[in-house]
Amino acid sequence: MTNEEKNNAFPPKTCTIERLVTMPEDVEKVIAGKKTATRRNGRYADIGEIMELKGHKFVVENVYRQSLGELTDEHANHEGFETVEAYKEAILSYHPGMPWLPHMQVWVHEFSPVKG
Repeated sequence: MTNEEKNNAFPPKTCTIERLVTMPEDVEKVIAGKKTATRRNGRYADIGEIMELKGHKFVVENVYRQSLGELTDEHANHEGFETVEAYKEAILSYHPGMPWLPHMQVWVHEFSPVKG
C-alpha cells in the first residue's frame, strides 16, 4: 500500500502539521534526536508530510491509532521520556483535568530527520 493509499484510509486531519510539535522543550528534543514520535488526540499529519522546526526538517514515517493502555517504556522513550509514568505525568501537567484512561485512543505520529 502506498503512503497516499494509507493516508486516504484515515479520517481527515483535525489539525495541521505545524501544530504537531509546539512546546519549546519538545522542539529541542526533536532536533536533538531524543524525540521521534508524538501522540495527539487528533490526526495532525499524513505519512510523508514534512515538519519543519527551527530550520530542521523531519518526515512523518508512520501514523496510527493506539490506546494509552498499550503504551510501553519504549514508546515513552520515543516521546523523549524515560518511562510511561514520566510521560503520563508530563501530559497531565500540560492538560490539567484530562483523564488518563487506558482505553483512550490517540494518534501516534512517528518522524525522522530528512536526509540530505
